[in-house]
Amino acid sequence: MFMLCFSFTIHNTNITGERLMKKITLSVAALGLIVSANAADDLSTMFSEGKASGQIREFSVDREYQGTAGNTTHRKANAIGGHLKFETGDYKGLTLGTAFYTTNGFLNNSDKTNVTKVDPSLFGPDNQNLTFVGELYLNYKYKNTNFKAGRQKLDTPMAAGDDARMIRNLFEAYMLTNTDIDGVTLTAGQITAFSQGTFGRVYTGYDNVIASGGTVASAQANGLLSITGGYSYVDPQNNVGNFTNMGTYAIGESTNGVTVASVVYTGIENLKLQLWDYYAYDLMNVVYGQADYSWTCLLTDSVKPYAAVQFIKEDNVGDDLAGDVNGFYWGAKLGAKVENFNAYIAYSQTGENSAAEAAAGGTANAILTPWGGMSAFTQGMVTRHMYLAGTKASKVAASYNFKSFGPDLSVLGYYASFDMNQYSGYGLARTATEPGFDVQYKPEAIKNLNLRVRGNFPRDFAESASGTTGWSEYRLIVNYNF
Repeated sequence: MFMLCFSFTIHNTNITGERLMKKITLSVAALGLIVSANAADDLSTMFSEGKASGQIREFSVDREYQGTAGNTTHRKANAIGGHLKFETGDYKGLTLGTAFYTTNGFLNNSDKTNVTKVDPSLFGPDNQNLTFVGELYLNYKYKNTNFKAGRQKLDTPMAAGDDARMIRNLFEAYMLTNTDIDGVTLTAGQITAFSQGTFGRVYTGYDNVIASGGTVASAQANGLLSITGGYSYVDPQNNVGNFTNMGTYAIGESTNGVTVASVVYTGIENLKLQLWDYYAYDLMNVVYGQADYSWTCLLTDSVKPYAAVQFIKEDNVGDDLAGDVNGFYWGAKLGAKVENFNAYIAYSQTGENSAAEAAAGGTANAILTPWGGMSAFTQGMVTRHMYLAGTKASKVAASYNFKSFGPDLSVLGYYASFDMNQYSGYGLARTATEPGFDVQYKPEAIKNLNLRVRGNFPRDFAESASGTTGWSEYRLIVNYNF
């Protein structure tokens, strides 16, 4: 029999009524827990029937900078880690879960803190090893309704894990979902804190740029993803593993977090519609919409064409702590699957800044994404300039899976281009490009093992009076899930 017992003693007879009420409330709550525990046949089975799971990850990255701006930096890094999770068994719909995340460097020959030689995107603050509690939640399911509260993973269009390096983005949130209506999933929740993943450590903090006399535009030129795809005001070099207030992370001002609501409809075969709203208090309201549809070619059943459209609309709200926000992005994708072959083309466009808006920093018509979430059809593996104001982006990609020939091997190649005008925030018109590839192999002899090699080769990623910046990057990733 599993029992919860609490005892409260009042030592001060002059205790205030408010404090007394708090103690009485706690006592009543404790009594309820005791009654519930005694009523259970065997609550301890909730833990004895729990399950452990996790992932062991090895990650190696090699990035050699190129361009005309004196780019001689060549950074490498190796790390091993992953996460270990335990979730209890179901007790009348209730489960509890926790997960530890860790990253640990190895075979890094140079000084760990030398960021010109050691790539920081695999480590914790100061390029050190890191272990922390990344998930700690309560989950309750009743019929078609599910409630999850605490530290957890989120993968939504504008707040997501961006699991591109050793440790993903994580959130503190309270999320409610319901599927009572056939083909409809409703979601509502409150996101209160954000734990940045290790990927963000390759970027310079917005506040550091401004403090050193730079402008918002120069912060963008340094690759800040507050404009081009994910990280912002808090110094990303030292924020991994810290659950930071959503507003503090985004703009350096504490806020009441982000209220999110969505509806996803799949009631019609081959059609998926989704609409999301994120109300970031005193910052901005973000609306995301997407429609996906696939069909069978009239000439042959082996060809499965598909099409999708998406949009993002952002507007400043409340105290306007994010400044003038009036961004609009739209994208479209058209592709086809032929057995194990898949190919598509995509195009996107953002609203343009005026000369005055560009002089003020270029953020007015840009799409701001401080909490991850890379849903754009035209994103590169690294380059995400499609969210800059006045950008016309395009992408072509193709993949093939060789499983029908025996090995579970998939190969993907892509090419993305980002045409930016003179008011994007960089101060000049230019075109950045990024080709890349992604190869994955799942050996039959070792179940749940995934071997992956990725490469990306941005050119003109950044450009200034001193020249251009690009790089050639290779990633080796080994994931074993259990």
